[in-house]
Amino acid sequence: MLRTRRVLLEEVTEAPPASSTSLVGPCLGEFLGTFILVFFGVGSVHTAVATGAQVGLWQVAIVWGTGITLAIYSTAALSGAHINPAITIAMAAWNRFPARRVTPYLVSQLVGAVAAAAVLYALFNPFIVAFEAKSGIVRGAAGSEASAMMYGEYFPNPGMIGTTPEAYAKVPIVAAFAAELLGTFLLALFVFALTDRRNAERPRAAMAPLFIGLAVAAIISIVAPLTQAGLNPARDFGPRLVAYAAGWGRIAIPGPRGGFFVVYVVAPVIGALVGGLLYTKGIRPLQVTGTESGKEPSIS
Repeated sequence: MLRTRRVLLEEVTEAPPASSTSLVGPCLGEFLGTFILVFFGVGSVHTAVATGAQVGLWQVAIVWGTGITLAIYSTAALSGAHINPAITIAMAAWNRFPARRVTPYLVSQLVGAVAAAAVLYALFNPFIVAFEAKSGIVRGAAGSEASAMMYGEYFPNPGMIGTTPEAYAKVPIVAAFAAELLGTFLLALFVFALTDRRNAERPRAAMAPLFIGLAVAAIISIVAPLTQAGLNPARDFGPRLVAYAAGWGRIAIPGPRGGFFVVYVVAPVIGALVGGLLYTKGIRPLQVTGTESGKEPSIS
């Protein structure tokens, strides 16, 4: 039993056993894992914006990271807990995941994100309405990204930088694209390193979800003022669909400045592919295992 648990945790983000042909378990895992991620992560933005419950960026970031850690621990045994289309695509591109499972995983992730955002809307809409009334926000009108930011992301962060032309000038679309690409590049690099059995310097397998969650929290704490740190196409597009249906309309899709697809879908996918490439083709071949170096692997 102990060995079985260890093997399952070592397979975080990797494909389920090759002998498993049913997609029911893996798809359920990706749906549930993404639901948990969005419920806690997007939920923390709801409580910060609509109720003031979170004070400061780090509190939101650490709730995000904790939600990801819990999602991985809860669902890794079912699906490997990708819970991010960019990670799924990168894993498949660099031969750590079967390509035939990419589409079912992506659909499950998107549906999980939509479901979680819909639940959050049902729970928090009275608070959102009160926040909009207090702030003079007309849902769907110019400037209403200040409340729509509880669902999809915007550049710059409306709650921190603002929604004026002067605020927009601080983060042009090129900078937003670069920020999302770099953030997801780092995330994929960390995921590949933390889940690679050949990496003698990684922490114990059971600790990988914790470090992945902390990595996300750290990235959010730097990137969020610029773009709200999407890093995950399902996390952005699923809640954005809910916002579109809930009255934000064009503020949700295509957004007041456009470019959401390039910044929050294309950039994370490219970033994850490059992060996976660097680790797989650059770092991994140069690694010296604990056995080869004549010492036990260290945990740093």
